[in-house]
Amino acid sequence: MTKKKTQDALALIARDVGGDRSFPARVEREKFNAQIARVIYQARTAAKLTQKQLADLVDTTQPVIARLEDADYEGHSLAMLRRIAAALDQRLEVRFVAPRRAKAG
Repeated sequence: MTKKKTQDALALIARDVGGDRSFPARVEREKFNAQIARVIYQARTAAKLTQKQLADLVDTTQPVIARLEDADYEGHSLAMLRRIAAALDQRLEVRFVAPRRAKAG
């Protein structure tokens, strides 16, 4: 008997990671890094600044800003996020949010 092929991305991921209990935490960490990168990019572009211009405002270099805007970067610091927020005349908010519970099923 031949198994039916699926194109369901979630089903394929579940099949590939199987019982890897660390996988959901890794996915959340990657989503978090991507979200921070996106927020920095959107705030900078909304202010009509280049990476170099923002770097000058926060006393760093353009490659540092490029890294901060990279979804794969994991070295975000609260101090740097505060500096960026201040340079863009914005307020930085940090919240604790209850984790999403896995659906029973």
